[in-house]
Amino acid sequence: MPHAADTLMALGGAFVVCALVARAGGRLGLPTVPLFMLAGVVFGPSTPGIDLVSDPEDLELVARLGLVFLLFYLGLEFTLDQLAAGGRRLVTAASIYLLLNVGGGVAYGFWVGWGAPEAFVIAGVVGISSTAIVTKVLVETRRLGNRETRTILGIAVIEDIFLAFYLALLQPILGGADTWQEAVTGIATAFAFLVTLGAIARYGAAQVGRLVSTHDEEIVVVLFVGLAVTTAGIAEALGVSDAIGAFMVGLILGATTRAGRLRTLTHPLRDAFGAIFFFHFGLTIDPGEVVGVLPQIAVAVVMTIVLATAAGVIAARMYRFTRVEAGNIGFTVLTRGEFSIILASLAVAAGLDRRIGSLAAGYVLVLAIVGPVAAAHSQTFARLIPNRLLRPGEMKWGETPLDLEAGVGSLHHLGSELLQVTVTPGSRLHGVYVWELRLPPGVTLGLLARDGSTRSLEDDTVLRIGDVLLVFTRPELRLSAERRILAVHRAGRLAQWRGETGD
Repeated sequence: MPHAADTLMALGGAFVVCALVARAGGRLGLPTVPLFMLAGVVFGPSTPGIDLVSDPEDLELVARLGLVFLLFYLGLEFTLDQLAAGGRRLVTAASIYLLLNVGGGVAYGFWVGWGAPEAFVIAGVVGISSTAIVTKVLVETRRLGNRETRTILGIAVIEDIFLAFYLALLQPILGGADTWQEAVTGIATAFAFLVTLGAIARYGAAQVGRLVSTHDEEIVVVLFVGLAVTTAGIAEALGVSDAIGAFMVGLILGATTRAGRLRTLTHPLRDAFGAIFFFHFGLTIDPGEVVGVLPQIAVAVVMTIVLATAAGVIAARMYRFTRVEAGNIGFTVLTRGEFSIILASLAVAAGLDRRIGSLAAGYVLVLAIVGPVAAAHSQTFARLIPNRLLRPGEMKWGETPLDLEAGVGSLHHLGSELLQVTVTPGSRLHGVYVWELRLPPGVTLGLLARDGSTRSLEDDTVLRIGDVLLVFTRPELRLSAERRILAVHRAGRLAQWRGETGD
């Protein structure tokens, strides 16, 4: 019993410390991820002073739940269709970004000289940016409406998809395979797991969606937590990372009609338990070891700045952007965060060189300061980019796809959510006037995408098959807006008279 009391006090203290440190750092414009990690370092067993948690294993289970919710929420944030939604040019731009940064990370990992397995983990640590921090930077710099923002968010989405496959490729390393046969078996198992759950997401989302098709939010929360944790456990039992399991079950539920609601309900769980995950990682870091790898950290930071800027310039050339927009792309995707820490944590837990954790900690902390500052002053730094490297020109409507979803991830901090509604063949939305939708007060109709162009919606606009509507709503009104749209989809303009409520 005394041990249970100590653990509860340590856990409660960790939550409070994380909140206070994040609040103080937030006034300086710093992201929360490195601040939570810094709190673990300061109040951990390796730092003189207050020893809030003497044994990191006391918080091990809660930290694993944090990892599960982080990856589960990531899976909820996009669908399989988003990979094709950006078009060939966006996939090319994202692939070049990954090739430069992850490829450069592999070369850097071998240069560090800690071993081949460590090199491939380090490549992911320094090569993949943080979607959460990228979105936060876009919101705080008020660039959500910029034309390069679609490219930035597209790169972030494709990075997220790449992460799942990268974790699968690293499975022999993280699982401790001793022979090449075990390595092949580990990769095959991980990819079979991905393909199986990916097929469920693609073809069985409607059936899975019935499990969460209840208006009782208590039951929904209990159910999706059970699904996320169970799938993560099954993945771990199969020798696949629990992170992959959590990501894939999130991907499945993200393909259902209840995805927006699930994101809203998952968000506080992700924030709370995710904070403990990063705090727990900080507990395992010895500041002396971070000092010991400062030269490697400095090289990694400089390399990341150069490669991210180069990727921004290449993407800008493809889209005929200016050098300011090239700078916005490169400096916005510069910051590293949760993915770097997740990979480092998995590597240390697998028995790889502990210096990976120290390297990741110092690297993320430095870029947490450099990244947002560079993004906020990208117009100034962009002057260092020679104009001759670019080929700016006027973009035409229809050059970029119109169905890439920014979604809840980018609008959450603005207190809004974005619903994307497509009028499919057979939908009774066809032929309905906009004013006949009669959406709840506080729900705003944004743009209409039709035949490759966008236009504002007027009350007398008639919807037709193939139209894509963007609807902005406050979180508390989202469910009622969804129900009304679904009711008109099923029963047409007389939905209410016919008794159709969209339930």
